[in-house]
Amino acid sequence: MYKKPCGVFDESYEQDSALVRTGYRWSMLVLLLAILFVAIPLLAGNYVLDVLNNIAITLIAALGLQIVIGFTGQISLGHAAFMAVGAYTSAMLSTHLGLSFWIAMPLAALTAGLLGIVIAMPALRIRGFYVAVTTLAAHYVIMWVILHGGDLTKGISGLTAGEITIGSFVFDTELKFYFLVMSLAALAVFFTSNVMRTKIGRAMIAVRDNDLAAGFMGINVFRTKVVSFFLSSLYAGVAGSLLAHYQGIITVDQFTLMDSIWILAMLVVGGATITGVIMGVVFFKLLSQVVLFGGPLVGSMFPSFGGSAVSAGMQILFGVVVILFLIFEPRGLSHRWQITLSTFRLWPFPH
Repeated sequence: MYKKPCGVFDESYEQDSALVRTGYRWSMLVLLLAILFVAIPLLAGNYVLDVLNNIAITLIAALGLQIVIGFTGQISLGHAAFMAVGAYTSAMLSTHLGLSFWIAMPLAALTAGLLGIVIAMPALRIRGFYVAVTTLAAHYVIMWVILHGGDLTKGISGLTAGEITIGSFVFDTELKFYFLVMSLAALAVFFTSNVMRTKIGRAMIAVRDNDLAAGFMGINVFRTKVVSFFLSSLYAGVAGSLLAHYQGIITVDQFTLMDSIWILAMLVVGGATITGVIMGVVFFKLLSQVVLFGGPLVGSMFPSFGGSAVSAGMQILFGVVVILFLIFEPRGLSHRWQITLSTFRLWPFPH
């Protein structure tokens, strides 16, 4: 008599490589989508939606940085500059030429991606620390060009971006924009997950692990690195375009070097996986809310310290969190999450 084996097992390569492998995971995915697109819009107020909108935009940008750092093993400190390229390109196309967001956003993303290739081609002839220095220099070059762009970029006064519309429907409220940006964030997660299952995605992993060995196996290491920079900058361009049209006006102060560093810190805290990126972005954005509301509370409790000292102390909290993660959980929140899942999956025999 045939007895069906217990547990979860795969009978084909398609089952093994599927993004969602079990009925339980499908049910969890459906539940997550129901929470994101049904429960939250019904229950959340404008402030919560604003926080979630910024989380979604930052997530798209962080996924791009994950491609070049987490999957390909390269270092980039110019990610905020590529976001600025996407933001200003989209704003210029919509303001000066009157183009729709649905045309301006892809063109802005493509512009940022092509600029990423231009910067990557000389940078990737060198390795490690020097790549980071090259992208750092690119950040300041891009910011200088924007500041001295005259009527095109409006310099320090800021450039306006048009509203997002579909016919007569305008994305002019937090709720309407939430559906748009969260849908794009979900698509970015889906696309990134599938890219890593393709030939180029596996080549990125091989280059990250050992680029010399990857070269001996026939992988074009230079082309793989350039493609990763292109995709990374493309994501940044999409995020920058969304930010420009969401804020309505943009300035260079919104794309500082510290923004690039904090996105990198999100990858450190979350872990070098797609799940880790999501966790890192959510963690940092929620931590910023704690700092925002906790600063005045601490200041009222300890008035002798002064407002400036309390404000500086709350900002130090971000750095302390990153240091603690590097010491006690260097593989990030996603690794701790996997350990927790394994513990429950094997219960009551976790060892």
